[in-house]
Amino acid sequence: HVVLEAVHCTVAIRRRGPRVVVLEISGHDVGELGERPHQALDEILPPEGAELFIDARNALGPSLGVSAAWAHWLRARRERLTRVNMLTGSRFVQLTADFVKRFAELGETMRIYTDAAAFDEALAHASAG
Repeated sequence: HVVLEAVHCTVAIRRRGPRVVVLEISGHDVGELGERPHQALDEILPPEGAELFIDARNALGPSLGVSAAWAHWLRARRERLTRVNMLTGSRFVQLTADFVKRFAELGETMRIYTDAAAFDEALAHASAG
């Protein structure tokens, strides 16, 4: 379990099973953490691949630079990500997620959730099996 804190945001990363990784983002990510979230994820992601759950229900929205950095990171790791699931808590974060999905060329590999219960159920199912 890794927790990275900055003035405006917090990022928590943890494994929920051998091939399930959860990334929780809260606050307004303006880039204060730099590459640290990406580096931490690289250390936690199993080499054989994993399903990534991004819980952004408490995120206020990343800056454009942060969104672009995440899109680049995801694009470079498409082969290691069997699925990317992202829960958005606002329309702005949902639009940002759509941009990242398109830029990273994730297609059907990335699911964007606006319903927290559906996201939590998908996470519970992936963690159990």
